[in-house]
Amino acid sequence: MNNQILHGDCLFVLKKFPANYVDLVYLDPPFFTQSKLTLKSRALREYSFIDNWDSIESYLDFLSLRLYEIRRVMKENSTIFFHCDRNASHRIRVLLDEVFGYKRFVSEIIWTYRRWSTSTRSLLGSHQTIFMYAKTANYTFNEMYQDYSETTNLDQILQRRERDQHGKSVYVTDSKGRTVLNGPKKGVPMSDTWEIPYLNPKARERCGYPTQKPLQLLERIILLASNEDELILDPFCGSGTTLVAAKLLNRNFVGIDSSSEAVELSNQRIQNPIRSESKLLQVGRDAYKNLPENVVDILSALPVKLVQRNSGIDAIYDHFVNGKPIVLRVQRTGEDLTDAAKKLQRAGRKKEAAFLILIRTEQVNQQKTFVDVFPDDVQVVDSLAVSIQSSLENLIQDRVGCQTFVK
Repeated sequence: MNNQILHGDCLFVLKKFPANYVDLVYLDPPFFTQSKLTLKSRALREYSFIDNWDSIESYLDFLSLRLYEIRRVMKENSTIFFHCDRNASHRIRVLLDEVFGYKRFVSEIIWTYRRWSTSTRSLLGSHQTIFMYAKTANYTFNEMYQDYSETTNLDQILQRRERDQHGKSVYVTDSKGRTVLNGPKKGVPMSDTWEIPYLNPKARERCGYPTQKPLQLLERIILLASNEDELILDPFCGSGTTLVAAKLLNRNFVGIDSSSEAVELSNQRIQNPIRSESKLLQVGRDAYKNLPENVVDILSALPVKLVQRNSGIDAIYDHFVNGKPIVLRVQRTGEDLTDAAKKLQRAGRKKEAAFLILIRTEQVNQQKTFVDVFPDDVQVVDSLAVSIQSSLENLIQDRVGCQTFVK
């Protein structure tokens, strides 16, 4: 049954499996959203499934029957990763304790991401939960590491540490009081909070399935809790992301889904696996901060939202005029004021801005040509430094003029 995608209810399909058969289980079942989830692919094919239940009890009964069957087919050294969200995570944790035993709880993984959403009377949901449980105490776990925090100092990286008689972590020194080095370090052990971008609508790997998860999330799970050539089971495989990840990482797989359309889609993805590379994960969030430090300093005192990825607009004012934005740009060091105004004008017109505000940072306009006409819809205001400098010069001129008149 290896490397197959089976059609049917996993409760009944798994009964045909022998006990102690699979090495790792990941499941992303319905989330108790009490709705119908629908999405169209690029080819305008519609995928949907019903996530409506009579009650939370009927939902938990559905999961319980399948979890006991899943536990039966798991090997003694295997783990299960149960993916859920805030709709029922509190009840699912209790259910997993019942099926696997509360001592077999390993981790509560928080998958966090940035995602636009409509406004509701609650905090914006920006994470989902993945519960990790083991069948026994002897489970497969491949230690993974992440980079040190930017706030980590050199001593924390280089020096060896140990517990003193009070159980406190202290740096180790030799008999002469000299620092004892720890040798090469791999980094910081992987935490249980994972920031992995949600699949955006233009991602190459997106296939149009409404609950599709990013490959990078499943690859991390598979690398963490399995080895090459082992068998990965996804009993609610949906679009097949778990199976694609397993194949790319040289694992065997079995997928099950009650939707024939999902089985067909999973088979298509297995034949042509596509992975989207996340630039955010490659370069880090700070790499998207394009605004110069002095520009940020000027704007940080204002009620604005900074814009990091636009060549003409640096910020949007918090108040709109007749539903239209007020946009701002700060003159760069050595930048011609007219050039700066034209960049702001081009970008602002595309956004149908009500006002275009250019903040002048240099008193002398390094204008390159007398032919250029300053845009008449751009309003110029002086930065604090320019305003103070201008006031000082006027004050000095007034005083000097008064002294000359007295003489």
